[in-house]
Amino acid sequence: MRDFTYQNGTRVLFGKTAQSAVGTEMRKLGSPVLLHYGSGSIKKTGLYDEVRRLLAHEGLEVFELGGVQPNPRLSLVREGIRLCREKGIASILAVGGGSVIDSAKAIGIGAPHDGDVWDFFTRKAEPTRSLPLGVVLTLPASGSETSISCVLSDGENQDKLASNAAVQRPAFAIMNPEHTFTLPAWQVGCGITDIMGHVMERYFTTEPEVDLTDRLCEATLKTVIDAAPKTLRNPDDYAPRAEIVWAGSLAHNGLLDTGRIGDWATHRIEHELSAFYDVAHGAGLAVLFPAWMRYVYKRDLPRFVQFAVRVWDVDQSFADPEGTALEGIRRMRDFFVSIGMPVTLDGLGIGKDRFDEMATKSQRFGALGQFVKIEKQDVLAILNLALQKDW
Repeated sequence: MRDFTYQNGTRVLFGKTAQSAVGTEMRKLGSPVLLHYGSGSIKKTGLYDEVRRLLAHEGLEVFELGGVQPNPRLSLVREGIRLCREKGIASILAVGGGSVIDSAKAIGIGAPHDGDVWDFFTRKAEPTRSLPLGVVLTLPASGSETSISCVLSDGENQDKLASNAAVQRPAFAIMNPEHTFTLPAWQVGCGITDIMGHVMERYFTTEPEVDLTDRLCEATLKTVIDAAPKTLRNPDDYAPRAEIVWAGSLAHNGLLDTGRIGDWATHRIEHELSAFYDVAHGAGLAVLFPAWMRYVYKRDLPRFVQFAVRVWDVDQSFADPEGTALEGIRRMRDFFVSIGMPVTLDGLGIGKDRFDEMATKSQRFGALGQFVKIEKQDVLAILNLALQKDW
């Protein structure tokens, strides 16, 4: 196990009445407030009216910026930065899922920055300041509500890049699982896959003797695997929803990283899919994770056997450890199918025509991953595996 320092400064308010504190929590962060949200679904559910009422009760001045899209856009972030500077915004409230939260994070670091916010994503600058951010979560998926991560898309240049900095972590996150009851099954499935992806990026490590965090990763995965079909069968069932919502935060708040080095190659490859084809992030991960696993499993066969046995309940064959590992990957793929996810690039409507462009751009900061170093030819091989329907 590696040496580590762990700190998470996000205050979490979880439960059926958690949103009642949004006004008092935002008052601590300052006024005026920028209320940031997506396509307007929060208005249909009544959450928007409730949030506005609670903010008004605290006497907070509020300006709004809606219109966040999946794979949040640099263009809207720049509009938000301009609004913050023009109105003297003191704090930001993101009401939505990961796209809204990431967009708000980018606005938060961009508003006090002298240069272009995109500098943080192209690694020309490092964020050191941010407007304080609060979150009301409506979609468990990205874990952005308690993480240091932020992902943004530049649609004009087909780039999707990440910024990771402690100043991006929200000051508080309100999580009421009831706010997720009305999500379409597709979004639930994508969110579940994203959560599992965040855990698996950490699980596949070359660091030895990390059994505690192995077990934490495995428990998180098994909990999500158990809760997923219950949630899809009965969208109003609070208990499995609560498990998924909390698992989403645990998967990406840094706890499962402690003492180990994660991989992140699959996420980086998926960012190219999203940048070029604007696919849902979770759907892209459902396609790419099995392909990546098939490509790298021989690097550490015992870890893939452990994954198969502990997470997917595969009977361990001492005579055929490779067969055990491959059965675990197959069961994961079958699980993704069972929750409505595609598992081939064809299922996303993607062919081979832009493979070379995606593979080239994936290397802009060097080879991908830690478990196995993934270079351009490896990305091409993984993308070709992701085309295969039958293994």
